[in-house]
Amino acid sequence: MGFVKEFKDFAVKGNVLDLAVGVIIGAAFGKIVSSLVEDIITPAVLGPALKAAGLEDLSKLTIAGTAIKYGNFLSQVISFIIVALVLFLIIKGANNLKKKEVAAPAAAPVPTKEEVLLTEIRDLLKAKA
Repeated sequence: MGFVKEFKDFAVKGNVLDLAVGVIIGAAFGKIVSSLVEDIITPAVLGPALKAAGLEDLSKLTIAGTAIKYGNFLSQVISFIIVALVLFLIIKGANNLKKKEVAAPAAAPVPTKEEVLLTEIRDLLKAKA
């Protein structure tokens, strides 16, 4: 019974559940970003260049006489750069929102009773001098 209880405590901990939710949301977000890159951004950016080269698809670029598809590699590199840029912009925006929340002026700390008494004593000593 000890093993089952220990496993239950581990599996129900907040960190494990948070991680599971993060992985699931990350996978769904990854699909959205991949679709944005593959279906919208990459064709818009590379469309004119591919037409100028007489190609319909970047993955059709190969080294003549070999099976090396460097076009596929280039496509993946470009996709990575675009995904990294999109994520950078999202994170930068989120950080800017956090800064605005943190930038709210903090209230002056309330002095303790001891500090109030010491301040009064100091003021009375100054007044006598």
